[in-house]
Amino acid sequence: MFKRVAWGLSALLLIAAAGYYAVGGRVGLMLLAVQYFIHQDYGSTQPVGWQAGPGAVDPVGRKRPNIVLIVADDLGFNDITLYGGGIAGGMVPTPHIDSIARAGVDFRTGYSGNATCAPSRAALMTGRYPTRFGFEFTPTPPMFMKVIGNYRANNEFRAPVYHAEREADLIRYEDMGLPTREITLAQLLKRADYHTVHIGKWHLGDSPQFRPYSHGFDESLSHLHAASMYLPTRDPGVVNAMQNFDPIDKFLWAAEPWAIRHNDGVPFQPPKYMTDYLTDEAVKVVAANKNRPFFMYLAYNAPHTPLQATREDYDALSFIPDHTMRVYAAMIRSLDRNIGRVLQSLKDQGLEDDTLVIFTSDNGGAHYIGIDGINSPYRGWKATFFEGGIRVPFFMRWPAGLPKGANVTAAVSHFDIFATAAAVAGQQMPADRPMDGVNLLPFARGEAAGRPHELLFWRTDSYRVVREGDWKLQVTERPKKDWLYDMANDPGEKNNLAANQPARVVALKARIAEWEKSQIKPMWPALAEAPVPLDKTLKQRQAPDDAYVYYAN
Repeated sequence: MFKRVAWGLSALLLIAAAGYYAVGGRVGLMLLAVQYFIHQDYGSTQPVGWQAGPGAVDPVGRKRPNIVLIVADDLGFNDITLYGGGIAGGMVPTPHIDSIARAGVDFRTGYSGNATCAPSRAALMTGRYPTRFGFEFTPTPPMFMKVIGNYRANNEFRAPVYHAEREADLIRYEDMGLPTREITLAQLLKRADYHTVHIGKWHLGDSPQFRPYSHGFDESLSHLHAASMYLPTRDPGVVNAMQNFDPIDKFLWAAEPWAIRHNDGVPFQPPKYMTDYLTDEAVKVVAANKNRPFFMYLAYNAPHTPLQATREDYDALSFIPDHTMRVYAAMIRSLDRNIGRVLQSLKDQGLEDDTLVIFTSDNGGAHYIGIDGINSPYRGWKATFFEGGIRVPFFMRWPAGLPKGANVTAAVSHFDIFATAAAVAGQQMPADRPMDGVNLLPFARGEAAGRPHELLFWRTDSYRVVREGDWKLQVTERPKKDWLYDMANDPGEKNNLAANQPARVVALKARIAEWEKSQIKPMWPALAEAPVPLDKTLKQRQAPDDAYVYYAN
């Protein structure tokens, strides 16, 4: 009996050891643990009942225009065709996204609040630098950070850094939320009797006290945690593109649910491809609120990984030979078509002229999807403060209140959306705290000249950036380097002038130091830092002399 037990244990150890090497060593075992102990499946779909507005128009309330804020997730600056480019060499047009700029105002130098999603969304929702209130890092589960901090791709020359010593300062992942003392855009607009609705990604805290309805939204149809699968992996209607070279992708395929939650209800599976489903519900929201002013924050998870397209969109792009590019392009095609449906619903309900539509992305496109050129003509990626990480499409359309086909070239930021929406709704900005946003309406209408901001800042851990006028300084610790660029003449950040202009570097560092006095320490630490090549995708072969920065969390 003892021998049989010993033989069985030995066999299990051999199988475990074989599996250890087969799935990628320690990181592979972490991913297996995620798949079998963290991943959850949820029940079948449920109908969503949106609150109906009045049966007739309130002539007083109708004087306040609706506000629809559409935010894409990790959209590359060159994923759309507005500027003559586009994904797959421009072979996948984005007429509906482009139309928001062409029928309204294109803020040509639009910046995200951060180079990753959650702090950027915190800036959007509050009109403030997220570092003012400690929301410096994207909420991430500890296991995710361990995977990132211990994974090294075969083509990388630089290892990630995992800060085990910071684990003692960690808080619960679900409690990594937007502080309730902050005033959100939804709360501000409720003061003007707007009905407020959130659909899609939130990523500002998953505990009940941090969810959208706790931050001023009357209704919310929200992804769990940060996102969702678009369809189940084995659904006959989906085409998947898995990135085996990317630890983030590996984690998402193992952990991410296919689920949605209405208000504080039980999570459930949506009935169709996520981008289509979110749009279906957004169209219903427009119809339900046609007779009262409403604010809808429509936060798509597209085209963020995992890369999943409908077979219909994939089949329509048979002229794209590369499978990953074709799946990603199909996701862009779907996103544009669905945004077109939202715009059409406003027209169908007679609300087009009286609705401010804002379109942007939370940050730039990611290097880890392995597709080159998605942020062209800008250098860098998501998780860098080079222009490729923070330069985003930034459009506003309001036929009754903004000119058609206008361009604003001065730098603007995500937190300006708060101040602009406040002006549209006739609300005063909060006076009990520093506010960083500026009302962009006068600049869009040609009533104000100059720059809305002479100074803009970004920070994540030891990586700090300032843009003053046309000069931009980045200060990094890994590598220990200053990067100074003349943005008027070098928007692609190719010519580092730091060595040639030491006095300007000193002056700009002083600007950063002064700004940091008004910021606070993060509410939770960044457990990992990873190298991001500036000029290559994660899939491409790295070289020892490639330019890079380390990005925390």
